Amino acid sequence: MRMLIFISTIVLLMLACNTNHNTGDLKLNNGEKWKVNAEMKPHIERGNKILDDYLVQQSANWRELAEKLKSENENLIKSCTMKGQSHDELHKWLHPHMELIDKLSTATNLMEAETLIAQIGQSFKTYQTYFE
Repeated sequence: MRMLIFISTIVLLMLACNTNHNTGDLKLNNGEKWKVNAEMKPHIERGNKILDDYLVQQSANWRELAEKLKSENENLIKSCTMKGQSHDELHKWLHPHMELIDKLSTATNLMEAETLIAQIGQSFKTYQTYFE
């Protein structure tokens, strides 16, 4: 039931964002990084810090990590005021990122979780490549 509420909330927020949810290949803005608005950026940065802290602490509580990352993503979506191509490009990164976190929350063993955590780390690196 909790997962259904979470998914419904995300869907409603995405629809409220009124965007094209194309998840094709990310592109730079004429060779430059896309600008992320000031309201949204802190949630992405906190998510990255949460992941870094988890790795430093060598924790094995991947479900707690997933919940913290989901919370930051929910706040990110709620703060969405971007428009245009930069917004569309951010969504190309965000959707796969959110899918990885959803998979992490249902991982059944440490090996699976560690693989997903590495992929989430790579996702944050991808964000840093394309956005500022």
